[in-house]
Amino acid sequence: MRSLRHLLPSAGSLIVFEAAGRLSSFTAAGRELGMTQAAVSYAVRGLEEQLGATLFQRRHRQVSLTEAGERFHADVSLGLSHIRKSAEDLRLQATGGHVTLAASTAFGSFWMMPRLQRFRDELPGIDLRIQTGDRDLDIIAEGIPLAVRGGVPRDWPDYHSLALSDEEIFPVAGPSYLTKFGRPETVEQLATHRLIHLEEPYREAPNWDEWFQSAGASLRNAERGLRINDYAIVIQAVMEGQGIALGWRHLVERLLSTGLLVPVTDHIMKTGTAFYVIWPKNRELSDNARKVRDWLLAQA
Repeated sequence: MRSLRHLLPSAGSLIVFEAAGRLSSFTAAGRELGMTQAAVSYAVRGLEEQLGATLFQRRHRQVSLTEAGERFHADVSLGLSHIRKSAEDLRLQATGGHVTLAASTAFGSFWMMPRLQRFRDELPGIDLRIQTGDRDLDIIAEGIPLAVRGGVPRDWPDYHSLALSDEEIFPVAGPSYLTKFGRPETVEQLATHRLIHLEEPYREAPNWDEWFQSAGASLRNAERGLRINDYAIVIQAVMEGQGIALGWRHLVERLLSTGLLVPVTDHIMKTGTAFYVIWPKNRELSDNARKVRDWLLAQA
């Protein structure tokens, strides 16, 4: 079996090809890479001969990718961008640079932000970068050292994991809502109130129906109410007195302690899952990433 060294084009030829395809010009690619136009043309021709495919259509003073060239360029661009990002992260971390933490917007807003000054005070030499998204990032592909995930460890076979907080859920309201409509005395009364539903588009999350079932009730009219697909907006709506929503303890605890939110019932739904700090098994954490991981766990 031939090795990858013999099967894959050289990194240099791929870098030249990426620049030429992106700029649609051998001359412009040469200027960017510090090469002559002839050297770029020679490198591209060698790549085409090695692959046995025509990658560019050549016209007078103009080149454009062929259909095969466009497909190959998309893959090469993606691969080089991942390699570049990983190299930059490793270089920065090795020299005491930043540490990136991937998390949901809700975790970044309600868990991390209230603790950010404490983080700066206790780890002043570390530049923390919080990367949020609508869906969970592939932190191995993205070269990110740490992430926060909800679930159970078997969900992430390629990652180490340590628990931050059990998943505990209970209804919360703003003081202005309770002043106007009163606090429900029973679970059945709660179902008659204005409920706010989180319609999570990518991450699985328990809903009102599951919460009522955990409380021993199954009420059809609990499906009515305002529906929002972003938990940060759900909590904003609750604080504005728009209704009652489900609160995840680890996210709303500060808002409860300051009186911005109020628990509505005594029943707490415990799902048996938790929120974890995870990190890839295929590479060692930098010293700074380990410090951030340990700091996150200490906050729990």
